[in-house]
Amino acid sequence: MSDIKKIIEIIEEKKDTFIQISDQIWEFAETRFQEVQSAELICQTLESEGFSVEKGIADLPTAFVGSFGTGNPVVAILGEYDALSGLSQKSGSTFPEPIETGGNGHGCGHNLLGIGSLAAAVALKDMMEQNGLNGTVRYYGCPAEEGGSGKTFMARAGCFHDVDFALCWHPWTTNTILPGKSLANYQVYFKFKGKSAHAAVQPHLGRSALDAVELMNVGVNYLREHIISEARVHYAITNTGGFSPNVVQGEAEVLYLIRAPKTQQVKEIYERVCKIARGAALMTETEVEFVFDKACSNLIPNTTLNAKMAEVMSEIGAPIYDEGEIHFAEQLHATLTDGDRENEMNNLPNEVAEALKDKAISDINNPYSDDLADKPLGGSTDVGDVSWIVPTVQVGTACWVLGTPAHTWQVVTIGATSIAHKGMLQAGKVLAGTALEVMKNPELLEKCKIEHKLRLSGDTYQCPIPKEVIPACNR
Repeated sequence: MSDIKKIIEIIEEKKDTFIQISDQIWEFAETRFQEVQSAELICQTLESEGFSVEKGIADLPTAFVGSFGTGNPVVAILGEYDALSGLSQKSGSTFPEPIETGGNGHGCGHNLLGIGSLAAAVALKDMMEQNGLNGTVRYYGCPAEEGGSGKTFMARAGCFHDVDFALCWHPWTTNTILPGKSLANYQVYFKFKGKSAHAAVQPHLGRSALDAVELMNVGVNYLREHIISEARVHYAITNTGGFSPNVVQGEAEVLYLIRAPKTQQVKEIYERVCKIARGAALMTETEVEFVFDKACSNLIPNTTLNAKMAEVMSEIGAPIYDEGEIHFAEQLHATLTDGDRENEMNNLPNEVAEALKDKAISDINNPYSDDLADKPLGGSTDVGDVSWIVPTVQVGTACWVLGTPAHTWQVVTIGATSIAHKGMLQAGKVLAGTALEVMKNPELLEKCKIEHKLRLSGDTYQCPIPKEVIPACNR
């Protein structure tokens, strides 16, 4: 029996356990740095499978590392388990149906991500035992990918300094090696402080912090015309200063997320945004405080790892769906807009789009091309910080129907169904198979490291989060 078949057998034998844990984490739906139950459940499972677990790493209460084996190579399998606020949704529904109005939900599928990676770590550990293979497998429990950059804080603390290579995955709409480039970002609060007053009797004595926020937002809107086209600047007003229009708001706050292809570009745009904030404060005679929340780096691709993972995925094949799953996928697919569906097809290789044009869910593996290394991912991920330190690869598996936008109720509703479970287990098999191939082949690992060094072109990792910034969970 081949190694891949053995890995498939191991994960299939334990799939009920993995599915149960994933569904429990789906129910917990804990947001950034609050993943207490989710982290503990994964830790307990790792310990029961023979891993030693170190909790609270990098001064993050819900971060941990589960380790098995000794010596090199050291492989890091990255897991996430945080949810998003405001996305509560019942499972298996074909219309928006919150469990709790305003509650949390796994709108990016991290309940699946964490457990697909767990399945991979367990399968790899079992294969190491069966084959007497030297090396160390580590499951990294990484909190707060959504708006917290847990991996970036972990990278700053040196948690990946002795790792040889890293693997991750993400729930996706197709089965594919994920694009190799993401956007770096900064997330920063701008807190304005003015002076309250009666808006009718004493307006001349007030200094409106809300006016300052509005003026800052207008200024940044004008800035957008004068930054590189690949950059993105988003904001949310997190404190309007109150709900009474007859009171001059003495305090107000806006949260900005600034993205660009490279960290240095983000820094330059951030500095311009800060000037606009100071200008808004000057115009309104208020004060402004900058509170740096988090940041993450752009991804460094590795075609050597990508190609090996593509080989493994091809050998494993794609998930097979029954009639009930296909029917549900079609119903959910019908809830998407024409724009959602067209956007999916436009971003797929022509032969894949042709094969999937009449389907609601992908049942094939996308062909691999080294061109993926230079294709932009569009969003941001703190996996980027890990990729600056060690060769890193990511795969996506079809856990969502075609065209599904991330961070939507459709992602939540499918996240505890058999369709998502199949994608999760598929990812676990691909991760474990790829890790095993690299661990058994020192020449392949060395090739990965040489490519990584060449792609850095002499640059070294500089954490984008300043040393003095502490995680939000410790403030």
